Amino acid sequence: MPNASELVEAARAARANALAPYSKFAVGAALLCEDGTIVQGCNVENSSYPLTMCAERNAVFSAVASGRRTFSAIAIAGPSDARTSPCGACRQVLIEFGPDMTVYYTVPGGVEETTARALLPDGFTW
Repeated sequence: MPNASELVEAARAARANALAPYSKFAVGAALLCEDGTIVQGCNVENSSYPLTMCAERNAVFSAVASGRRTFSAIAIAGPSDARTSPCGACRQVLIEFGPDMTVYYTVPGGVEETTARALLPDGFTW
């Protein structure tokens, strides 16, 4: 099973595939599935900005499309000089797939660790 640093490195690798021509803020994500598979995602921007897809949701939706539904952790990596915690929409998606999922995200000089529930304490769950 990959450890936290391997998951963060996978997120950094996914970041290289980001398409961020408007914001110039490339983000990568690496989602750890219950079976040990890592599914990567990156942000993909669109000129109709609301149609942009965040890296976290890209990874979750790709995992779901491949038949996976249970996740234990996700790592999110952005520019080295920025905090890259999930946006509100991504927080809601993450909490629905696992309120206790570990969330690692890059910050200037390191990585922070939390849970989906801590990021969105009153999020909807099913």
